Amino acid sequence: MKIYNIAVIAGDGIGPEVITEAVKVLKTIAKIDGRFEMNFTEFPWGCEYYLKTGEMMPADGIDILSKYDAILLGAVGYPGVPDHISLRDLLLRIRHSFDQYINLRPVKLLKGAPCPLANVKREDINMTFIRENSEGEYSGSGAWLYKDQPEEVVIQNSVFSRKGCERVIRYAFELAKKEGRSLTSVSKGNALNYSMVFWDQIFEEVSREYPSVETRHLLVDAASMFMVRDPKRFEIVVTSNLFGDILTDLGAAISGGMGLAAGANLNPERRYPSMFEAIHGSAPDIAGKNIANPLASIWTAGQMLDFFGYEEWGTKVVDSIEQMLIEKRALTPDLGGTASTQECGDEMVRILGM
Repeated sequence: MKIYNIAVIAGDGIGPEVITEAVKVLKTIAKIDGRFEMNFTEFPWGCEYYLKTGEMMPADGIDILSKYDAILLGAVGYPGVPDHISLRDLLLRIRHSFDQYINLRPVKLLKGAPCPLANVKREDINMTFIRENSEGEYSGSGAWLYKDQPEEVVIQNSVFSRKGCERVIRYAFELAKKEGRSLTSVSKGNALNYSMVFWDQIFEEVSREYPSVETRHLLVDAASMFMVRDPKRFEIVVTSNLFGDILTDLGAAISGGMGLAAGANLNPERRYPSMFEAIHGSAPDIAGKNIANPLASIWTAGQMLDFFGYEEWGTKVVDSIEQMLIEKRALTPDLGGTASTQECGDEMVRILGM
């Protein structure tokens, strides 16, 4: 029997509530399947930990996490802790240290999910975003000069390397080729005359190796418009760190809401652990009320199963979410229901065990 050791960072706000249900689902699947077992170790890192210790995670946190097969993360962020600290000192530290250069985010309108767009069919919204996750606009390079002086200047540098761009673009081409889908590159070369022109050039170079893949190119502002007006034109999308972050939140808004927004941070070579986190954030306004939607975290757990090679279970998780949405059973208030977070997770376990 294969044994997977999973590090769990429940984090802040609704994180502990939704992660409890994701772990419950993973344990249920492992028990039903019988081929593998999952052991979970919890770490109390995040903003509350920061307020007590002055750090988001211990100095040796990366060494600790490196011994695990994967990381399951709830949410990070809470009032009183600046966002740049909560993001950079935990999430980005993990992503960068473990070279999790692929951020994989499905934007798919599930059966039964609400959609704010008029005259859109369910099959019209079925995208996979491949977001560069290790450098770009989030590389943290820059300078703050003459602080608090009239001539104060801030410089924020984006870092785009040939290796970083090429490997994420190639990953997207491989996925498009495997699935027989088109690939759209999103950039902003007309304004960012170094970084995005470089990105566009590498996309064109790599595309010559994949003549069977239909390709498109869009500026990020046009892509934002077409995601709303004509979402069916997007299948596989590859883009930079910042643009991918923004566009996938838009994607969540048109495909059921943040409560159905899954995400994975992958090190495809598996030299380091990958991290699986829903993209909804910590939602401190509803924390502790037991009404948070755990389906995004459960879908994210399904992505973990996909990554480990149990794609049939990843598919089963998504199918089970769709069944819940269609039957309108045990849904939380954000989806029009009255169920608690725990009741939603329990219903998922019941369906999986059928």
